[in-house]
Formats: sequence, structure tokens, C-alpha cells
Amino acid sequence: MAKQDLDPNYLDPDYEPVVNHSGNTPFTSVLASRLKRRTVMKGTVGAALTSLMGAGLVACSDDNSDDNGNVDGGNGSSDGAQSETELGFKAVAVSDANQVIVPEGYTAQPFVPWGTPLTGDYPDYRADGTNTGADQENQVGMHHDGMHFFPIDQKAGGNSSTEGLLVMNHEYINQSALHPSGATTNGDGTRPADEVRKEVAAHGISVIHIKRSTDGEWDVVHGSPFNRRVTGGTPMDLRGPLRGYEKLVTKYSPTATETRGTLNNCAMGPTPWGTYLAAEENWHGYFANSDATQPREQVRHGVGSASRYDWELADSAEDRYLRFDVSVKEASADLDYRNEANTYGFMVEIDPFTPESKPQKRTALGRFGHEGVIFAPAKEGEPVVCYSGDDSRFEYIYKFVSAQPYHAATAGGYLLDEGTLYVARFNEDGSGDWLPLSLDDEEFSAKVAAAVGTNVGDIAFDGFDSQQDVLLNTRLAADIAGATTMDRPEWGAVDPRTGEVYFTLTNNSNRGKDGYDDVNAANPVVENRTGHIIRWMEAGNDHAATAFEWDIFVFAGEQGTETVVDGEAIVTLDDSNLFNSPDGLWFDYNGRLWIQTDGSWSEPYLNNMMLAADPRTRDIRRFFVGPYGCEVTGVVTTPDGKTMFVNIQHPQGNWPNADESRPRDATVIVTRDDGGVVGA
Repeated sequence: MAKQDLDPNYLDPDYEPVVNHSGNTPFTSVLASRLKRRTVMKGTVGAALTSLMGAGLVACSDDNSDDNGNVDGGNGSSDGAQSETELGFKAVAVSDANQVIVPEGYTAQPFVPWGTPLTGDYPDYRADGTNTGADQENQVGMHHDGMHFFPIDQKAGGNSSTEGLLVMNHEYINQSALHPSGATTNGDGTRPADEVRKEVAAHGISVIHIKRSTDGEWDVVHGSPFNRRVTGGTPMDLRGPLRGYEKLVTKYSPTATETRGTLNNCAMGPTPWGTYLAAEENWHGYFANSDATQPREQVRHGVGSASRYDWELADSAEDRYLRFDVSVKEASADLDYRNEANTYGFMVEIDPFTPESKPQKRTALGRFGHEGVIFAPAKEGEPVVCYSGDDSRFEYIYKFVSAQPYHAATAGGYLLDEGTLYVARFNEDGSGDWLPLSLDDEEFSAKVAAAVGTNVGDIAFDGFDSQQDVLLNTRLAADIAGATTMDRPEWGAVDPRTGEVYFTLTNNSNRGKDGYDDVNAANPVVENRTGHIIRWMEAGNDHAATAFEWDIFVFAGEQGTETVVDGEAIVTLDDSNLFNSPDGLWFDYNGRLWIQTDGSWSEPYLNNMMLAADPRTRDIRRFFVGPYGCEVTGVVTTPDGKTMFVNIQHPQGNWPNADESRPRDATVIVTRDDGGVVGA
């Protein structure tokens, strides 16, 4: 998710306050001394971890090749996977130019920028910012983020690479670009209602029917019934354990079965049954509570007395705006919106092939700052398993295991409504445990009982009234369970060949500072400003297992930064692959790992970028550099791997159109000039 926004309302620390003060630091003995960072520290940390792990790295498949160099694909067979994950391009250099840079032999062109006409009467984008709120409800949203390409014939079992539905998130907004003169305030302190309507509409998801012509050009299929906008005001159902729970009762839904809108949608996850899950990440900033005290459901997430965009101050008495004030206004919850924020913080399921369908918020996956969700390969007759990171400093990584088995013929979102939610504990010896957040688990229940009457961080804990309360307060439950605090866990990815799970840990400049959690084995860098990527293998390669073995795949940083295994520098960053703040993460269909960044624009990194990695050899090369001021986020290819879509969020200059003064988020289409597979 973006941290380098042009809107000052979005910048750290106010946008993403540290709200975990639980003090979960069980592994501080791993590093007795804090060595200097960069090569020395990273070399020492890497060696220390592997000596403690013993055979852990072998379990993570770095040395599972035979004498002929063939790699075991995870099923005991030598399938030549190595050649399919090799990188076949010359790395590009860092850049501070206001343009997209790709390797020699590749072409990149912008596509479907913010404001592209999509539905309704197809209102044209106006470069002066004068489009109305109604216009924006029918245009592609702002701040493109996670996305997926669904082949148009997917429902029939096809895999078209020439036509499909490109579904993408729109995380947040740049008010200065959205309106003619930026956000305005009336003399009485209210905000113009149509400005607020436009801002709400610029959030959410776009479903875009696209098709490639015979000459190779992609375009929007205008008039397609699949084209759709889901915004911050779209009606949605609440599903799973929290449906009907009293703490989700609002004036809009006294039965706690519905809500309106989805916001701050960062990463995503395509489901095994062909739908799209959008994550609600930093939703807390959209709500305001001026009460003297706040419920723990708001405190643990950082809801403040003022909201990010002042939507609750719209000069209209309509509930669609007033709902962003979550103060107690009336005698009971069914008469006001004190619980509105409790209907956010979930994964939202959208069926792109059924435009009349109502989005579903899947509450069994927990309520927190979801960065996204990644599914393990679904297996007939076995549970569905998915992973999600909570993108905030000192937060956690979670796993959900469905109660019901997967059957391809009948699979659907119902599989996400019942199951067990776990949180990860990374042990210092390279092992790991999934801790169930369930009152039916004796160990967790004992910890809950022991915590009653104490302070858990900033919260005076008086217990959970039910399993619903546990899921509503997922972060608090994870605090009590004793999970490992992480350095902003963001996107995840599952290696399609080995089953290993990878997660980016973007950065955490507060790690090890006075008053904050010390380092731990999985997050060993003091004041971690450049981040790293962690990975693990589930016990028995069973994604539903409750134990795993882990290692650190790579440390980000400047030239000379090393990732050391058994005393040997396996990766040494140089001009071709230095990077910082890994964020987006995706395995392509051939098994290459794509890494996107959202970090510093200073030397030596310059503009944010995307790199490709061979997970077997840890060969990492810079493939793509974005325009000035942007975050590179969201990547997917067509099934044949020959067309890649990459999203550019919050560019700072006049990109992609040099003759326009307002920057526009856009997707970039990347192809090889010879028509081959991207990255190969």
C-alpha cells in the first residue's frame, strides 16, 4: 500500500499510527547485540538464523535439485522447473525519469487511466477536474492497486489470453487532482456534498471488459454488461460469523446483515472458484469519533476524532455521509452509526461475471488491516486455505482454514464463512506455529482468561463475549495469543511449484527503538527502513498444517547488502537488483516471482520499481521502473504469459499524458517485441 502520497493526510505517522502496544516480543534473545545494518548485520543475522534452523533451508527447497540440475517441483518428480523460472532479460538501471522503463526488447504503454469512461452514459474524463460525483461513479476509479485478469471464457473452463475482465482495486485518492482546486470547505466548516460523492466514488473496484484486437492493441469493450464500478457507497452483505452480531447493528441495517461500501482496497486475491476478493486495509482513517471514550474495536485500529477526508461534514443530511461519524448520537445503535466502522476491515468478495450480484464481506477471515489474501492451491476434498497480512507496523500474518472441503463442482464463497482463523508465531529456531484464534481451543481460552483484568497494550481487557467478539477484535485476539509482531506484512504469494509461501515485510523504522518492540528472529533489523521477504514451508507441505519451517528469502537494501546462508552470501545486491521496501508480490504461471516496491525515492533507489526473481537460485533482476513519485503495485499476466498488466499509483508528475497538468493513475501493458513470454 502507498505511503508516499501527495496528500498530506496520508503520510506517516498520522495515516498509519502504531496501535499495537501489546509488547509481543518473545524472541529478543535471538540477537544479543545490535550490530550495524547492511552487510555486516545482514551477514551475521543470516548465518545465525540458518545455524539455528539446521535443515530448515532444505525444507524451503533451495537445494532440492538432482545431480543434473533438475529441480524437484514439490511432488517428488524432476520436471525441469529450473529452466521455466530462469530470467531471460537484461536488468534495467534505476531511474528518476518521469516515464516507465522496461528492458530492451520490451514495450510498455499506459492503459485505462483514472477517469476512463466505463459505465452509464460513458462520461468523458475532464482534465480540469470538473467531472461530477455522478460522472466518477461511471468512470474508472483513482489510485489503481491490486488486480487480476479473468479470461472471458473462464466459466466454461477456458483460458483466453485475448479477452477477459481486468478487475482492479482503487486504494485511496489525491484530492488535489480530483477537484478543480483541490478539496474545498464551506464557510461553516462543511464540505460540498458533490465533492464528497466524487471522492467516495473514486474508491473501490473497477471491473473492466477488455479485448485485444488482431493488431495486438487492447481496448475497453464499451457497452459490455460486465463493466462495473463497486464504490465506497455500494450496498453489500455481511456474511460469516459476524452476520447479525449486535456490534454491527446500524441505522442502515438494524439486523446487522448489510452495510454500504468498501474503502482503501489495496491488494486482492482471486479465489479457486473464479471470484475476486478485495482487501479493506487502512479503513480506520475514514471515520471520526469525538466521544470522550472509544470502544476497543476503534482504539486498536486507530480511529481518531477527525477523519482523513471529512466526509462526515458533507453539507447534506444524508445518511450516506453522516455514517462516517461513529460517535454515539442516539439512544441505541439501530438509530445511529456508532457501529459503522465495525462493518469495515474485511475481505470483500465480488463475482465479476455476475454484475447484478451483491458484494459479500467475508467476516470469518478476521477484521484488521487486510493487505490482501492469497490462496493455497485448492485440492479436491480438502479444506480451502488462504493467508493475509495486516499491513501496519508490529502487526501479524494470518491464515484461514475452511471447515468444509473444497469440491470444484460446487465451490463458492460459502467456504469462507466457516473455519478456523490462525495467527503466525515465528520461533527463533526456524520453526513456526499457527495459533488458533478460537474460544474452542483450550490454550487460547486459557490465555484469554489469564488476560482478563489486565491491560493488553492500551486496552483494559475484560474478556470476549463470544467467538464473534474474537473475530471483530482480531488484532486484540492475536495480541493475547502471543503472535510474532512483524515489520508491516503486506502481499503474499504461494509458489505454484513447491507450495512455499512468501510474504513481503515492507519496513518498520520503529523496530527496536525505545518504547517499541525489539527485534525478533523473523524481523531482525533494528529500525528496518528497507524491509525483507520471508517465506515458509508448511509441515508436510500441507497448507492446513499448524506448524511450518521458515527462512528469510532476501534482505532489501543498497549495494553490498547480503543475504547469507551457512556463511555464504546467497544474494548480494548490486546496481542490477538493489531495492527497498518490497510491497507487491506475485508468482506468474511459470513460477517466477515478481517483487514490487513502495519506498524511498532517494539515492540509490530513485523511482519505485518491479523486479523478477528465480525462487530456486535467488537470481533477482530489476525489470521495470515507474515514473517519478509513483508506487508500482499490482501485477498479473494473461494465461499465456505474453501480456503483463502493471499498475502505477499516485504518479507525481504529468504522467501518463505530458500535455495534462494532472497526474493520472494508470495500468501499464508490457509485452515482448518478439511476442514471447514476459520475463522468460
